[in-house]
Amino acid sequence: MSTAMNFSSKSFTPRPPDKGAFPLDHFGECSAFKERFMECLRQSGYESAACRQSAMAYLECRMDRRRLCSLKCVLLFSSFLLRQLMANEPLEKLGFKDLINEKSEEKPKKS
Repeated sequence: MSTAMNFSSKSFTPRPPDKGAFPLDHFGECSAFKERFMECLRQSGYESAACRQSAMAYLECRMDRRRLCSLKCVLLFSSFLLRQLMANEPLEKLGFKDLINEKSEEKPKKS
């Protein structure tokens, strides 16, 4: 019985996620990208590896909307300055390094 009392002496301290919050897209700014990703998942039997291109496009949209919002919000609606869909993050850090390398190899080299 004394061992059961020892477990309660430790307390759990929650901490925020490493990458921060991932706000909902209330205005549907990236809904087309989300729908393409979801359709890809359905067609592939929910195999996420088959939909990495769509996932990367969706995350790029969210990061681009953050940049656009920052400019628009400063110019038009300073009260919306906090509306950000996703902080800018290198795609390599998000696990898309191999897809970025494929993109750069597909571009024709100038002579």
